[in-house]
Amino acid sequence: MVATLIAVNVGMPQDVPWHGKTVHTGIYKQTVSGPRTVRRLNIDGDGQGDLGGHGGEQRAVLVYQLDSYRFWADQLGRDDLEPGNFGENFTVDGLPDDEVCIGDRYRIGSALFEVTQPRVTCYRVGLRMGEPRMAALLVSHRRPGFYLRVIEEGEVEAGQEIIKVSGGPEAMTVEEIDGVLYLPGHTRAQVERALRIPALSPGWQGSMRTLLEQADAAPGTSSGSAGLTAAAGAPPPAWPGFRPLVVTDIRPESRSVFSVFLASADGAALPSALPGQFLTVKVRREGGAPALIRSYSLSGEPGTGVYRISVKVEPHGVASNHLRTHLRVGDSLDVAAPRGTFRLTEGGTPVVLLSAGVGVTPVLAMLHALARSRSGRQVWWLHVARNGAEHPFAQEVHDLVASLADARSYVYYSRPDAEDSQGSDYTEAGRLSADRILGLGLPADADAYVCGPAPFMQSASAALVRAGLEASRVHGEIFNAGPSLTPGISGAAAARAPHQPPGPPGTGPSVSFARSGLTVPWDDGRDSLLELAEACDVPVQWSCRTGVCHTCELALMSGSVDYAPDPVEPPAEGNILICCSKPKEDLVVDL
Repeated sequence: MVATLIAVNVGMPQDVPWHGKTVHTGIYKQTVSGPRTVRRLNIDGDGQGDLGGHGGEQRAVLVYQLDSYRFWADQLGRDDLEPGNFGENFTVDGLPDDEVCIGDRYRIGSALFEVTQPRVTCYRVGLRMGEPRMAALLVSHRRPGFYLRVIEEGEVEAGQEIIKVSGGPEAMTVEEIDGVLYLPGHTRAQVERALRIPALSPGWQGSMRTLLEQADAAPGTSSGSAGLTAAAGAPPPAWPGFRPLVVTDIRPESRSVFSVFLASADGAALPSALPGQFLTVKVRREGGAPALIRSYSLSGEPGTGVYRISVKVEPHGVASNHLRTHLRVGDSLDVAAPRGTFRLTEGGTPVVLLSAGVGVTPVLAMLHALARSRSGRQVWWLHVARNGAEHPFAQEVHDLVASLADARSYVYYSRPDAEDSQGSDYTEAGRLSADRILGLGLPADADAYVCGPAPFMQSASAALVRAGLEASRVHGEIFNAGPSLTPGISGAAAARAPHQPPGPPGTGPSVSFARSGLTVPWDDGRDSLLELAEACDVPVQWSCRTGVCHTCELALMSGSVDYAPDPVEPPAEGNILICCSKPKEDLVVDL
């Protein structure tokens, strides 16, 4: 059967009301008559509202099939479906997802196209269809549709035949590769086949490489699909929920930072943490006040059987001031297992450890790990402090750097005191500017780990990329809630501090957002934990909102959830998807 172009559909982005917000989206396409010119990035008259998830050279044209329209009309009981309803540019008769392969080339009219990847499912197709589950249904029923890259620009018109010019190497269908990424049960051989297809878009190639790295890792080091989210690449937690650990020592590290050493009550060695991970602790208060839940980076040497966390006392920090005032050796703290995706990777490449203030703590654990293994890797230690009194771990870092075969240290004091000695206590006065980073001559093949206040991390990360490091090799860790990812939402209000949701309080289980320092009673009137977080202005990240993309996957410190709908692929052990889950009991989540 010869495939045919049934309809050409275009539409420019528009603002659409949705759940009290405004979505800027190009999902609304209209069928046009007559010839249309297809260019490298678009069809004339067409556009995308969110170029981060759609559009661009690799996703210039979206294709959906007439047979899938018939399938959904029957599946959903709809008789109102017309070309363009799925946001596609080309509605075609033929070219099913289980036959079309990545790398296939087709000529339509005078234009030549190449298949690059399946459709990336997001909530906007559900918005357009009036069916919130649509993103999950497209994947679970193996009917995603696919994108085309424009090899030769030209004119197309409805009614033209679609002529297959060549087949893609590996003969990997759109349906198959979509299942490799989004569904459980893929094999290493499938991932390797996908990576041998030059036409596969760079984004999907990156996901496949991550899946291959996950397959190569030691058993038990990760679970879930690391190709979808970094959160799935973390090892399962060493224990569920919170357990009591005994405080064995408390030491001042600077004017405002002190360390707490924790051990098992029975004297057994604690499970080893990965360098860069953090602990979440419950800070219990007197008088029946609700416990405070905070996360602190592990700063000590990994693998010693004990943990060290380091706490900065903020002027108005309720938890940090309570710990400094009331915590004593011999006390017990309820602690969740080490978690976090900010971790030192193995290998022989150079390492840049860059921090400011108390951001030193996770990268110090990495420095300890390098020193303990007697690493021969080239190590660059860069740290910014206000002055010597506010420079924690100065001697400890000096000794660790000196113990490494190929390491150098640069310390910057923004406001050195008179007793601080340049050349001994610090390298240079002033902040670590972009020009200073550029002037260091950092190796371009280095992996960089950056931690500190958000503005510092943004400027330092950008400077590292300008210095020649690949952006994918610049890793960051923030102590508070991370940045939001709300694709297509336009006119977002200025960021507000997390707060209790409006309206009467809920009567359900408590939900604690650990990074945001907020505990909220669950309201059964909400559809998901994601909706609750949004109502509290807790920064969140999401895309599909139906349990497909795993953008919202995060660590569950304690508790359990129910799903509705069930995720297409389960999250990693110890993680949850907040877009389609509700609490079964009191929860603590890494958000």
